[in-house]
Amino acid sequence: MKPEDTPTDNEDNLEAESEATKKESDVTSELDSEQDEGIEIEDEKQVVDDKSESMEMEALQAEVADLNDKLLRALAETENLRRRAERDKADASKYAITNFAREMLAISDTLQRALESVDPNARKEHAVIEQLFVGLEMNEREIKNIFERFGIQNIKAMDEKFDHNIHEAMFELDDPSKPTGTVVQVVETGYMLKDRLLRPAKVGVSKGGPVLDKDDSNDVQASETKSQEDIPEKKTAYEDPGSETGAQLDEEL
Repeated sequence: MKPEDTPTDNEDNLEAESEATKKESDVTSELDSEQDEGIEIEDEKQVVDDKSESMEMEALQAEVADLNDKLLRALAETENLRRRAERDKADASKYAITNFAREMLAISDTLQRALESVDPNARKEHAVIEQLFVGLEMNEREIKNIFERFGIQNIKAMDEKFDHNIHEAMFELDDPSKPTGTVVQVVETGYMLKDRLLRPAKVGVSKGGPVLDKDDSNDVQASETKSQEDIPEKKTAYEDPGSETGAQLDEEL
């Protein structure tokens, strides 16, 4: 016969079952805890990845914007260079004869002085001289025609208000009949090559006449002050000694 279980044995069995259940519960709790921790780690990793991707996207967008700005600047600079090259080419073609034309002015001046050197009455009295001067006048007209074809024009100076941009004042003359700052004598004819100064007109300027309007006298007042210091008596330099307006503009050309 099998002996019956005692109460002590039943209690031990219950305790054993309880402990087994408890251990199983603990194991289950630990597994659940580890699973939750794994999910949290994955979530944190996903957040970090999202932030990294966002920062990388921002960096790429900034780089694209910078490259686009550099491209636009490069295109603008290229366009400016192209326009500048076209302008320089046009100027080179338009003013290519500047130096040659300036040298030709000396020939024109010499021819003009030759024509003015002989009294008109002497020409009438001597047929040979008359014929000679007829030939000189033909040459003078031909030179003027050539100048006109190439855009070389005389600067009108006589009885004009002094303009330091195209006139070079050599001296002053007392002429009460003319407003102060009026050109009363042309020493050397000036010329323009199209819209650029080729040689300034060397002139004498009046002083002591009626006062010009305020706007008209602005160009003269500063020069008058300087002229009285440079050369005494009636003839004084109208500009600073050695200023040579024409030479300065020629250097710019």
